[in-house]
Amino acid sequence: MQRFSQSPTDPGFVQNPYPFYDRLRAAGDLAWWDDYAMPCAVSHRAVHAILRDRRFGREVPPEMAPTIPDHLDAFYKVEAHSMLELEPPRHTRLRGLVLRAFTSRRIKALEPEITALTHEKIGTFPTGTPFDILTTFCQPIPVIVIARLLGVPDDMAPQLLRWSNAMVAMYQASRTRATEDAAAQAASDFSDFLRNYIDIRRTDPRDDLITHLIAAEEEGEKLSTEELITTCILLLNAGHEATVHTLGNGIKTLLETSTQQIDDQTVEEILRYDPPLHMFTRYAYEEVALFGHTFQRGDQVALLLAAANRDPVQWPDAHRFDPTRPVIQNTSFGGGLHFCVGAPLARLELQIALPILWDRCPKLRLADTPVYANTYHFHGLDRLMVQTS
Repeated sequence: MQRFSQSPTDPGFVQNPYPFYDRLRAAGDLAWWDDYAMPCAVSHRAVHAILRDRRFGREVPPEMAPTIPDHLDAFYKVEAHSMLELEPPRHTRLRGLVLRAFTSRRIKALEPEITALTHEKIGTFPTGTPFDILTTFCQPIPVIVIARLLGVPDDMAPQLLRWSNAMVAMYQASRTRATEDAAAQAASDFSDFLRNYIDIRRTDPRDDLITHLIAAEEEGEKLSTEELITTCILLLNAGHEATVHTLGNGIKTLLETSTQQIDDQTVEEILRYDPPLHMFTRYAYEEVALFGHTFQRGDQVALLLAAANRDPVQWPDAHRFDPTRPVIQNTSFGGGLHFCVGAPLARLELQIALPILWDRCPKLRLADTPVYANTYHFHGLDRLMVQTS
């Protein structure tokens, strides 16, 4: 396995990580990334295989669990109940409960609200002057949709966004002690808010996700209040973070490639071409020989989802954005047991918001060079300045 060095906070890498991925992929299915001190799966076949291999998982082997620093106790108390970080049997129970409440019918029923919200946000765009479409369009739509799904008032959306941004920053390569302190405070405040809100919903049930999760708990599924809190936080954090980045990255790509026809196939190409999450890690649970490397129990492997999505073996001319490309399942939403539970909602938001945006703003254009944020292993823009005329 060849070794490579590349700082994930290097400005050139932040703006365009794909040449580095090409170098890794040229070395084989696996490559060693010195800066993360772990092997990386970089080909589509390797990422696809490990995502579905039950000999690997998200949960740290118990004998290798790290000591949690006191200042991060509040943050990891939330993480301890996250189905994203758990394996069966706890993962199976939590995911089953969420899917019981987060049904395709409930998601489909959001279509009129997403449509109306999209038109509302476009109606706030300034005329004739540049503006950041991330803050006026890409950020508010997903967070308001999740808030409504949970049953939280719209006017709480900005606060939910602040808490979510603080917590998600824990996974960024640019993380500092200040980042950690902010994340722990956000986790504590967010948990307190939801605990109070859950108590209200126990006595005043509504047709919202929190009420349905409570109902599932009361039917004998033993979903604890702490699990309810963490599940709601996970749905917001994961649900809005990925969609915000995908909307922004997608609008940038559509404008740069002068793409006018936007349909479901275009959305799939957006997801493949410049996905919002570039790295997802797994632990080996036993000795595993794969792709010329032997993993020992506890070894980590980084699955480079964006590298897999540009694998020319799977997608000819993979670096070209082609909205007419035949759809092949990409890795942007993960795979296996941890396939993103919010994928249907994210797709629906993109399928609704982007065509309306292009219909309402046919002269939309870039007003400045797009700039990606230093947030690896997420990949999203820091700002996206545009004009409508």
